Amino acid sequence: MGLFGMFKKKDPKDMVREWQSKLRAEMRNVDRQVRDIQNEEKKVRKSIKDCAKRNDIKSMRVLAKEVVSSRKTVSRLCQNKAQMNSVSMMLSEQLATVKSVGHLTKSTEVLKAMNALARNKAANDTMREMSKEMMKSGLVEELVEEAFEDMNGGAEDVEEESESELNKVLAEIAGESVALMPEAGKAPVPVVAAKKAREPAAPTPAEAEAEAEDDELGNLQARLDAIRQEAS
Repeated sequence: MGLFGMFKKKDPKDMVREWQSKLRAEMRNVDRQVRDIQNEEKKVRKSIKDCAKRNDIKSMRVLAKEVVSSRKTVSRLCQNKAQMNSVSMMLSEQLATVKSVGHLTKSTEVLKAMNALARNKAANDTMREMSKEMMKSGLVEELVEEAFEDMNGGAEDVEEESESELNKVLAEIAGESVALMPEAGKAPVPVVAAKKAREPAAPTPAEAEAEAEDDELGNLQARLDAIRQEAS
């Protein structure tokens, strides 16, 4: 093979099909991440109900924050998938154009969709690489790369869960029992206060169960954090 053959450009039709294949794979990955998060949320919901039975408002609020944060992650992932699907449909139109004129044409619509993907925190390295390939092919302009750089180079956007969001989740899961509990931060559980005042003793079955549940809460939080990290 001559030097020219080694550096021969990819067929535009092959590039479009390759991009669409990557997009389909990423959309399947999003579906998997959403399922994982929602499955973990079911376990967290059960833990919140168990905490409600023990009047453990502090643990309930910690877990409610996990639910709020996880639902926001799911929302971002779904937005991400919608944008990827939009790009895939636009690429189908490009494929029809390539078949008629023999090359890709610059598309402001694809540019807008890729920029929207770049601004979504759930975007990943695959989308970054695809944007570079699209720029090299002439399909989109440099603005896409700038958007990705802004997203990854700036300070991390930390979303604080508001009181109303936490209360809404607690009311949804634990119902009226939440309204009967003392506020977090106070010492609402007499059993806990009495426990601290006692001399060290072997844990009762109830205490052992509570400790086991605390360990499970920690494990749930760790799994949710890992899933959200993968989705970020």
